[in-house]
Amino acid sequence: MIRVIASVLLGLLIGFGAVPNAMAGPVEWIEVPATEAGQQWWDRGSIREDRQGMRTVLSRFTPAANEDGDQPNGSLYVMQVDCGQGLYKDKQVNGIPRFRSEWQPAGNDDLIDSVIKAVCTESLTS
Repeated sequence: MIRVIASVLLGLLIGFGAVPNAMAGPVEWIEVPATEAGQQWWDRGSIREDRQGMRTVLSRFTPAANEDGDQPNGSLYVMQVDCGQGLYKDKQVNGIPRFRSEWQPAGNDDLIDSVIKAVCTESLTS
């Protein structure tokens, strides 16, 4: 069910131009180890590297269920990653551009740290 919702949302975001068409294609969600904060995935097929060596990737985050057992809504991100320094910034959140986002370390966020490490070690195919 989550895959269907994510695929529909991704299709809508691409259709409205919120996610570049270069990221369109088969989605291969790779889950990083879950934490108490929730779950996070990154899409293997969406990784791109620019001329400066920065990588972008589509990721999604689903918060852990709250004390009532309710599942909060998740979010889709287009993250830019500086592999050399281990930094990231969110270029888009749920299809909305973040023009003034700033580079930041993962800090104590094991989910983001895992995504950065996975994306930076992933081989790129052309």
